[in-house]
Order: sequence, then C-alpha cells, then structure tokens
Amino acid sequence: MYAEKRLNKAYVNAEEIPINKDTKIVLISDCHRGIGNWGDNLFNNQNLYFAALNYYYENNYIYIELGDGDELWENRSEEDIIATHSYAFWMMSRFYESKRFYMLYGNHDIVKRNPAFAKDHFTSYFNESYKKTIPLLPDIRIREALVLRIKNSDHKILLVHGHQADFFNNTLWRLARFLVRYLWRPFELIGVKDPTSASKNYNKKEKIEKYMMEWAKKNQQMLIAGHTHRPAFPALGEPLYFNDGSCVHPRCITSIEIENEMITLVKWSVTTRPDRTLYVERTPLEGPVPLLDFFSA
Repeated sequence: MYAEKRLNKAYVNAEEIPINKDTKIVLISDCHRGIGNWGDNLFNNQNLYFAALNYYYENNYIYIELGDGDELWENRSEEDIIATHSYAFWMMSRFYESKRFYMLYGNHDIVKRNPAFAKDHFTSYFNESYKKTIPLLPDIRIREALVLRIKNSDHKILLVHGHQADFFNNTLWRLARFLVRYLWRPFELIGVKDPTSASKNYNKKEKIEKYMMEWAKKNQQMLIAGHTHRPAFPALGEPLYFNDGSCVHPRCITSIEIENEMITLVKWSVTTRPDRTLYVERTPLEGPVPLLDFFSA
C-alpha cells in the first residue's frame, strides 16, 4: 500500500517527455560518485563510466540519471565529489548544454530535491584544466520522476529511482543516512554488509522489486528503476518492471538504452583483444525488443 501510494504520486506529478523512433535515451543509475577514498564505490569503474558517457554523447543520446548519482549519505561535500569525478561532471555539462540531460534524485542524494541545493552546488565549478570557474548545470531542475510517452499511443513509461517502494530508505531516510554515515560505513570498509541497504540485502531487494512489479501490473504501465542494483529485463507477458542495474558492479557497469522505440539492457566492461591490449566493450545483455511488444503481450 505504501509503495503503491508513493509510486502513484510520483507518476501523477511527473513531467511527460514524448518519444518516437528518432528518440535515443540512455538510463543510468546508482553511480554513487564519491570522493576517491576506499568508500567511493564508483572509483574502480570510473573509466568505464566515462567511456560510456562519451559513447552516448557522441551518438546523440539523451542521458537520464535515475538517482543515487552522488553518494551524499557517506559524504557531506558535493564539491569534493565534483572535484573527484570532474571528467564525469564535464560530460554531464556537455549533455546539459545540448539539452540532453535529466537528473532524478534517489535516496542517497535525496537532498537534491531542494532547489536551493542545485543552485548552490551545480551552477558552476572550478575546472582544473582551464584554471577558472565555468558553468556546470545552471538552473537544472532535479526531479523525482519522469514519464516517457510513446508517440501515437496511450503507452507510458514511469522512470523513478525506486526508493519510493522502500519505506525505510524513503520516509525514514534521515535515520538511514545517520546509520550509514556513522555506523555501517566504518564496518563496510572491513567487509561487513549494511543490512538496511536494498542493494546488499537479498530479501529486502526481492520485496522492493515485488512492489514495483505489482505497480506495473496493476497500472498496465512500464516502470524503469534503479535502487536495488540488480538489472531486470522481463520476458514478454511478465510485469513490465525493468531495472538498469548500477555503475558499481565489481567489473562492469550497466545501462538501459531506448532507441528506435526498442529497449536494450547493456553491459560495459573491460575486455582483452587477441594481442592482449585492453579496451572498453559495450555488450547487449537483453534485447533489443520493441517497446510496443511488451504492451501487447
């Protein structure tokens, strides 16, 4: 009941974006950009992340970040995160400048829902290469949700982070942040998993995903989220719940692409060529499948 109510509210209040066969969108979530220390979960995958962003920028995709882009439970300073991942933020600024960037907030960066946060932290940043302050994401509006509406149809796709289906990490986020920042973070550094985390607690992950599947089935709409860090791509006829995974898998990052009104789950990883040189490879894991096939199955 709680999850349904929160997801309904996000759906009703979401801005709609029309899409058609010419629209190209990439959905990425749960980057958890940190400050370069042992607790920075993106640090080992930062080259994969940057390579993926560069590919999507060069190929004219709209980049939609589905929440938990920045790790603001373990870290207090957005400026330190921007300085550590300056190349990623530079790429985001290029997407934004070309009107191809949307940012949603999750539970770990829920403070972004306050417009003052974006104004204070994302208006500009100091670029080390140019040795001056330059625009970053000026006047950006950070949303809870977006809805993609498929042109010439009644079919819609709800985009959220997914914490709306997680009572503890949504309504009680201040308590959850306190526990992460002062209790579980020190234990994490020695290998103890946080039992309150949807990404690390299997039973909790299953429960949250079940709530989102039920919402998709009841409303006969597609729902794409992150939060659990577990990629999901349903078979035709199953509830229309998708998950783009995360950028903090041990050896890869995952994303969901929508292109030509088709949807694909993709993995980015470092692979070896026959001559033993390394390169970043984009590998489709599921799809592409026409979006309309899911609604008619």
